[in-house]
Order: sequence, then structure tokens, then C-alpha cells
Amino acid sequence: MAVPQKVKRVVLAYSGGLDTSIIIPWLRENYGCEVIAMVGDVGQGDDYRALRQKALATGASKVLVEDLRHEFVTGYLWKAVQAGAVYEGKYLLGTSLARPVLAKRQVEVALECGADGLAHGCTGKGNDQVRFELAYKALAPHLTVIAPWREWSIKSREDAMEYARARNVPIAVTRKEPYSRDQNLWHLSHEGGVLETKLGDPPEDAWKLTRSPRKAPNHEAQVTIGFERGTPVSCDGKRLEPVKLLERLNRIAGEHGVGRTELVENRLVGMKSHGAYETPGGTLLYAAHQELEAICLDRETFHYKQHVALRYAELVYYGQWFTPLREALDAFIATTQQPITGTVTLGLYKGNIRVLERCSPFSLYDTSIAGFTMKSDYDQKDAAGFINIVGLPIRIAAEKARARQASPESGR
Repeated sequence: MAVPQKVKRVVLAYSGGLDTSIIIPWLRENYGCEVIAMVGDVGQGDDYRALRQKALATGASKVLVEDLRHEFVTGYLWKAVQAGAVYEGKYLLGTSLARPVLAKRQVEVALECGADGLAHGCTGKGNDQVRFELAYKALAPHLTVIAPWREWSIKSREDAMEYARARNVPIAVTRKEPYSRDQNLWHLSHEGGVLETKLGDPPEDAWKLTRSPRKAPNHEAQVTIGFERGTPVSCDGKRLEPVKLLERLNRIAGEHGVGRTELVENRLVGMKSHGAYETPGGTLLYAAHQELEAICLDRETFHYKQHVALRYAELVYYGQWFTPLREALDAFIATTQQPITGTVTLGLYKGNIRVLERCSPFSLYDTSIAGFTMKSDYDQKDAAGFINIVGLPIRIAAEKARARQASPESGR
């Protein structure tokens, strides 16, 4: 281990999990600094009183529990929904979106407390170390960053458990259930354990938020989601504040087995990893929002926005939230969301979603044009000229190819 930098006071992003639980005594032993533990509540549902007591008992001088749920939903999750951001076609970015809001508040606490250091419990193989530290660089580049997993001799979760036991640090992880989980209002992720070797459907006991589709109700549930300018505002006609709305959708979708996915993803640090994600309410919101965009956006904007969605997902996954590009893309996306007002009704049945109704005052779907009945709004004779213009390069290329084949020199 390198000689520690001189720091007097460090703010630790604290979850109370295995990694951050042992970091408090480790920081005190190796850096001799004061440790302030900051717990960011993004909807993980922890016992915050117990976390506070645990952090204090293991050496923290102060524990701050910050309620970030509303900011998380309105400032991060809703933006991702509006962008349509999905990483590698499956991952709805639950962990990725939570990191910038946590890091932002951690930096604010450090500046308020006069701290000269920031610490996190991210491993040296994961994406989260990048997400936290890029946020630090953007918001407080002058603060020292301590990443224990890149410094200490601990190499595995088993080593970490042994370290905790030697210092009487209580831990919840056991060798019988070694999953590494991350939960917030948006999702619950599962990594490690059998998921490292079984590259397929996870064991049923790994899932926590969603009922097995096999055991879901034998009837279809219907849910209507309302949007105003791309922002979710209601469920079944009832307006709800953002956190309550997401919680309600999580319950409905989870009950019907909606929101499960597993994938082998490409991590930012270069390796592939296998994980499982439960995003019940988010899955409904993405599905409903996309259907509303399908009727409210013109073709060129709708298609171009799909390219933007891919890049936006990469920015989020790569920890580049606090960047000029993400802000610029937000400006574009905000413009596209102006007509995204209306409702979408979804049918949920044993893990599946089907669209039952789309409705918007700004819908571009016009039966006078799209219907089979001939009307004056669309003259089908115009299609011939349109096809000739669009097909001009195709026709010319075909004629040239035919001429070459017919040429006597073509056989030489």
C-alpha cells in the first residue's frame, strides 16, 4: 500500500453494506482521519436508525442521513425515461442513475463540513468507482479521493467478511447468500454468487421485488399512466407526487411478474459481467412513454431520438452525468417532450405487457390520412412521383450494372 495522503476529515458514501462497513475502521487505522458517514436515501428502504448506530459504533464521528428520493426521481429517473435511455437493450440504469445524485450530495456535505477528502466503497473492477469519481472531479476536483478497494490487501468478499469479524463489525452477507445487491426506488440489482457461473436465468430465490410469472395472478391487470410533457404524473387517473407514483407502479408491476431481466453486459472497465435486474415500475414507464411518443412525434424526430437514447444511456452508464454533452442532450430531449401529453393503458399478465390504449390531444395519427378509405387529404396518385424520386439512385445503379453485364468486354 502506498503512503496515505494527509487528510483530516473524510466524508464516506456509506450504505452499511459489507464494503462500507469495514471502510470506517480501515480509514481510521490507515489514514488516522475523522470519518463522517453520509447515507443517501434513494429508496433502498434501510433501517436508517440502525445504520446510524452501526456507523457510530464502528468509528464514524457523525452520520448524516440525506433524503434524496424526490431529487432522484425528478432530476434523474424522469430524465432517463424521457430520453428512452436503455443500456445494451436491456438495462434500465437503476444503479447508474443513483450514483450521480449520491455523489453530488456527498460533495455538498464535504464542502459544508470542511472535509478535505471523499471516500467510497466501490471495487476496483466495477463501474461505480468511475461514476463516483467522475462526479467528484466535476463538482470538487480539489478534494482528495480515497478508494480503499484499490489500496488495501483485501481481494474478495470472503476476505472482507474476515476483516469485519476480526473487528466486530456486524454484517448481513453470509457465504450461503453471497449476492451483491443494490436497491433503490427504481430497481434492485443482483450480482455475484451463482450468477458468476450460471449465465442464464437466475435462481428464483435471487428475485425479491417481483413475483414469479408462474405464480402471478391468472387475470390481466390494467394500469393507465398519464404524462404531461413527457413527465409521468398519474396512475389510473389519480395524480400522485413522483415518489408515490413510482412506488405504486412498482407494486402493480411486481405483483404481476413484470420487470425482470438478466444480461451479460459490457462494463465500462473492459470486462463482461452477468447480473440480474428488477425494475418493475420503470419497465411500465418506459413502455408507456415510448407508446405515447410513437403517436406524438414526427417520424424524423422519433427516429433521431433513438440515436440520442443510445448515447444518453452510455453517458449515464459511463458515469458522465455531469458533462456538457449530457446537458446538451437534455435540452434536445426537453424540446421533443413538449407534445408528449396523454395516457397509455397497459395490460399486465404473468410478466408480459401489452398496449391496450394510447390517447393524446397532440397525437399525429389521423384516420383521414391513415385509413383505407380514399379521402381528399391524401391523393394516392402522388405516390408514383414520390417512388420515382426516391428510387432514382436505385434505378440508375441497376441500369449501369445491367449495361456492364451486357458489354462484350465483361467476359474478358
